[in-house]
Amino acid sequence: MTAAELLVPPLAPVTLVYSLCVVFAAGIVRGFAGFGFSAITVAGMSLVVSPALVVPAIFMLEILASLSQLRGIARDVDMPWLSWLMLGNLICIPIGVALLAWLPETPLRLLIGALLMAAALLLRGGAHVTLVPTRGVRLAAGLASGFINGVAAIGGIAIAVLLSTAKMAPAALRATLIALLLFSDVVSLICAALMPSSTHASGNLLGPDTLKWALWLAPAMLAGIWYGQRSFKGVSPEQFRRHVLNLLIALALVSVVRSVVGLIG
Repeated sequence: MTAAELLVPPLAPVTLVYSLCVVFAAGIVRGFAGFGFSAITVAGMSLVVSPALVVPAIFMLEILASLSQLRGIARDVDMPWLSWLMLGNLICIPIGVALLAWLPETPLRLLIGALLMAAALLLRGGAHVTLVPTRGVRLAAGLASGFINGVAAIGGIAIAVLLSTAKMAPAALRATLIALLLFSDVVSLICAALMPSSTHASGNLLGPDTLKWALWLAPAMLAGIWYGQRSFKGVSPEQFRRHVLNLLIALALVSVVRSVVGLIG
């Protein structure tokens, strides 16, 4: 793909503006909370674009987001958790990406919507289950988040739910999550490059258009991250999270309803 082709918008003007607004909002959440970018982006953009077209680009954007937030978190990373989470992601991300490459679009929308709904409702409900941080629990958490990340790019939300039940210090949870997302999205991107796909002209999920999507969406994401890190100082994290989760639940519900109607029709 030439430089001139990269400058051609991947979407019609109205749809592109909507997508940039979704990515900007998701970037604000990422900058504020350290996770949630993929979940909100997939939920919002899957209403107008096939998920298989944008999820590989979202992996690229997540890597960029993590790199922009890595400074100063190394000392707070919980290495026992991180090592087992990385192993679980390494095992299960390829399985999730394989499903992304071959599942028909409508069932994939339904699966993504249902996963988003479940994750958002768990967080919104404030589940108080306490995980005992054994090796098995850590590995199981890694396997679950890896599969969800591969198939729907929402592993960050999934693992945030799990880590929030482990009574980790906020700084450790945030740092461990950012480090894990960097690792898991690199693995996901490699899998997307190698995984054959029946829906892409290039023969795999990571086609020439992936870079175009990432280049067009990256400025909105980075602006959102910047804004999220420096704004909302007068809003408590609990209030802001409630607003974000309410939006996520609404978007997931729309996606589920649309998919069910598509399957019935």
